[in-house]
Amino acid sequence: MTHPAPRTLLLGPPDLRALVEGVGLDVLMDELIQALTVALRELDESILQVPKREGFQVVSQPRPSGVIGWMPALRRGDSLTVRVSSSLPTNRGDAGLPTLVATHSVYDVKTGHLAAVMDGVFATALRTGAASAVASRYLASPDSRVLGLVGCGAQAVSQLHALSRVFRLEQVLVHDVDADAARSFVRRVAFLGLDVRPTLLPDLELRADILCTATTVAPGAGPVISGHALQPHAHVNAVGADQPGKAELPLALLRRSLVVPDFPAQARLEGECQQLHPDQIGPDLATVVQQPEEFQGWRERNTVFDSTGHALEDHVVTRLLLDHARRMGLGTLVALESLGGDPLDPYGLVRGDADGRTESPRRATGT
Repeated sequence: MTHPAPRTLLLGPPDLRALVEGVGLDVLMDELIQALTVALRELDESILQVPKREGFQVVSQPRPSGVIGWMPALRRGDSLTVRVSSSLPTNRGDAGLPTLVATHSVYDVKTGHLAAVMDGVFATALRTGAASAVASRYLASPDSRVLGLVGCGAQAVSQLHALSRVFRLEQVLVHDVDADAARSFVRRVAFLGLDVRPTLLPDLELRADILCTATTVAPGAGPVISGHALQPHAHVNAVGADQPGKAELPLALLRRSLVVPDFPAQARLEGECQQLHPDQIGPDLATVVQQPEEFQGWRERNTVFDSTGHALEDHVVTRLLLDHARRMGLGTLVALESLGGDPLDPYGLVRGDADGRTESPRRATGT
């Protein structure tokens, strides 16, 4: 009996552009924030297995080092989502590329078939912003109106977008050691229609109700804020730490705050939590979402969300984007693997045997 060869769905920037035009960027972010909240609330490690990130450090002395790593999430009996990403601070200057480059792959765990491959740059921005929005909804003062952004690169765009969907922001104060990045940020987020102002760091720290750090500070070169003049209720989303020795926040701020990691095992190695003793680290974000009443009092005190990236987030955003793409008939289906011929003859397809001829790429049908 001959079985049709399964094909792989490829989603690139043109497909994502059509998806965003059809769904709406605000709607997409709202859906992701809600889907991530539900996933954290219902997280069951017997169903979804998420190990910490693994990877390699890329050293280019005397320039800043970077990392290339992978983050898998296995939904038992269903699928494996794998995000492969690089964080290379030299990209912008050397290659004109984003600091972060990523792809997401989805495998059918019943057969091992690669079901989908998609751009991960957009997906990473979306899910990182959404995670900060979820954390801030549970940890920040509900009356927060002033957002401070330290670091005005790519991640700052989605941080602002996501938080603007949860809070009624009246003013956005931004700071970057690269003044050109701070000025261009105003243009890059003009679509949000918010009052965005480059400002000096001391003023930003003094006035922010919520503060996000999303920098490429080198290991050992932090912190990027002083933490001395923060509002007593200020909540901080620390997004930039992603390797040992890299930290954005001062130790004194961490010690007086409730520090909530996205993924404790990873945050202790790569995030702000590496500065703390284990008993100084608070609950993970899933616990806060599942037991919000236990942490209600912290909404008027200093809190920190230690965001190092969680494969659960990759699983949720990938599923959301693929669901929309399939519904809208977006993407390209390709016969990427040597499947469909004689399963006992690995050379059949490459010989072009009658039982193993490959198909030409075709557009997805949405089914």
